[in-house]
Amino acid sequence: MQNQADKLVELMQQEKVNNKENKHTKVIAITSGKGGVGKSTVSANIANLLAKNNYKVALFDADIGLANLDVILNVKIGKNLLHVLKGECSLKDIIKEVKTNLLLIPGDSGGEILKLANSSYFEMLLNDSQLLNDLDFLIIDTGAGISETTMHFLSIADEVVIVTTPDPAAITDAYATIKVSSNSRKDFSMLINIAKNEKEALNLYTNISRVANTNIKTNPEISYLGYLQSSQNIIDCIKSRELFTDKISSDTRNLKNALNTLLAKMERNVLSSESNITNFFKRLMDRF
Repeated sequence: MQNQADKLVELMQQEKVNNKENKHTKVIAITSGKGGVGKSTVSANIANLLAKNNYKVALFDADIGLANLDVILNVKIGKNLLHVLKGECSLKDIIKEVKTNLLLIPGDSGGEILKLANSSYFEMLLNDSQLLNDLDFLIIDTGAGISETTMHFLSIADEVVIVTTPDPAAITDAYATIKVSSNSRKDFSMLINIAKNEKEALNLYTNISRVANTNIKTNPEISYLGYLQSSQNIIDCIKSRELFTDKISSDTRNLKNALNTLLAKMERNVLSSESNITNFFKRLMDRF
């Protein structure tokens, strides 16, 4: 497994060199149907793994109303994207360098941000976003649920990762997320969190996938990425505001395997067009 993972990293790094002058920033939206399933923790640690593999990564805290990645990453932020759209600062003023290759784009925890989509300052945001055009990955930590805002993010991402748990309410809401967003996209990936073991995770994925394909007319394609177990190690890291992927553990290994599966899937998929962060923000705001 490790040899395969190393080979995949080498292939992705070669693509990075080949596409240096015409880069496609890969946009991964990480979402969940229900809050409290570990979506933000997964987002932060996936971004950390990519950064540790020498990719340039930005985390976009798009959980409008409940933005909290700064807490998980243990960094202090001042202003956020809301202040940019109000014209109080520029995008470069809010971007926070968490560590080498890893940036945080803070969202707003008040829910007001999208009311300013047509602001006269939007053009300034687009111009400033060129600062991020050398990114390899943009990881979007969306809000939980099926709000219109979350559906917009899912519709324009290259890949969508749905995080769920064995909790019945989380399962129901994960299915609802797939059903609603299948109106704008067909392809999804799934990561099972807080599972007892791999058998439970696989059974849960199989059941959701079967029900979705039976009842959703668009026949969505749902790929299994992997799982994270219920782990005291992860709980302790969250409490101490540490990223569990900074430590060698079975939890880190499981998330690495899930990420490698996702990267392999992205390598197989032919992206429809070259895109950068400026284009991403334009596509996003055009939908509001």
